Amino acid sequence: MESKNDLLLRVAKGEKTERTPVWLMRQAGRILPEYRVVRESARDFKTLVKNPALATEVTLQPVDILGVDAAIIFSDILVIPEAMGLNYEMEEKRGPVFPKRIERESDLDSIHVCEADELGYVLEAIRLTKQALNGRVPLIGFAGAPWTIFSYMIEGKGSKTFSEAKKMLYTQPAFSHRLLDMITESTILYLKGQIEAGADIIQIFDSWAGILSPDQYEEFSLRYISRICDAIPEVPKTVFAKGAFFARKAMNNIACNVVGLDWNMSIAESRALVPGKALQGSLDPCALYGSLDDVRRETRRMLDAFGPYGHIANLGHGLYPDTEVDKVKCFIDTVKEYSTTLRK
Repeated sequence: MESKNDLLLRVAKGEKTERTPVWLMRQAGRILPEYRVVRESARDFKTLVKNPALATEVTLQPVDILGVDAAIIFSDILVIPEAMGLNYEMEEKRGPVFPKRIERESDLDSIHVCEADELGYVLEAIRLTKQALNGRVPLIGFAGAPWTIFSYMIEGKGSKTFSEAKKMLYTQPAFSHRLLDMITESTILYLKGQIEAGADIIQIFDSWAGILSPDQYEEFSLRYISRICDAIPEVPKTVFAKGAFFARKAMNNIACNVVGLDWNMSIAESRALVPGKALQGSLDPCALYGSLDDVRRETRRMLDAFGPYGHIANLGHGLYPDTEVDKVKCFIDTVKEYSTTLRK
């Protein structure tokens, strides 16, 4: 299939491009009225995730409506623990909740390392999306980092501190490593399935990286992310570890191609700490609450800081659901227009 826009893949591979590619985390979501129509047609969030035709439809919407340079498959990081045998529910105001959580080593007997085909609905959505895109833009597959998945499986819900999960690292490190190993093996198989189904690039989301100390992050997160990256050499990989500013230098030592930055990470410092990889990010999502002129100004400032090459434009976290569509479109259009001028 001929690629009509491979900007993101070229940057990930270290090539120079005629402009900066741009996409947004959570771009397929509640900011789009078209998404809300599809969402209302499904019984609930998980029904939408598990319906390949509907997941394909909302994956394509940002490409068609916003003009982003990549699609990211509509799914959820918590499909992995569910496939491993730990069901979750998505409550509208609370977020993810696990009716049963992992509390002790004997609980590991009730879960298993899952195979890719146990997540066949995601793989089918990737196949359908890839066909519908017809080479217009690359398709991003993704998974949660093992530490982030571990946090939810232990805590049983979202948390500001994930103290129950962190307590396990101190009190039961051998048990923690055993569960992290099971999550890692499941994730490798899942991502390989995504690549076989058509994903062009993979992103690993470590949403709760920043709550660990540097030593804990090295032992209980980065080593497992590194294992995943080593196991899937077929496509470029992006690692987004929110809040883990202390881990940027260590990212040089893992087999990823792109390092995602959040809005708290200095761009200049990151360039110095991660010289051999492309960077992705990192505008504060709240910058999109400003006026259109504000959005243009902040976007240009970000692009100036990154420079013309080795950068994939994105936010420093996912889009907030109350962001206005015209502000998002302004961000995307400004990246396209201004980054072109930076090469002249």
